[in-house]
Amino acid sequence: MHKNEALEARIDALETQVAHQDRTIEDLNATITDQWKQVETLTRQLRRLDEQLQDVRASAGSPGEQDPPPPHY
Repeated sequence: MHKNEALEARIDALETQVAHQDRTIEDLNATITDQWKQVETLTRQLRRLDEQLQDVRASAGSPGEQDPPPPHY
């Protein structure tokens, strides 16, 4: 009977370890999912900012053009 008890203890230990590993995997998956959502949000914001920057550049004229100096020069 001693071997059966030792075997049961090992099985219990393995089941406990698997349960902890399952929980860790679930936690990591949740973290990755949250980070992916944040990356998508930041990517959309970056695209909008890039579009706004292009609009500002287009409305400012060509980069070679400079404003004439003020009349007091």
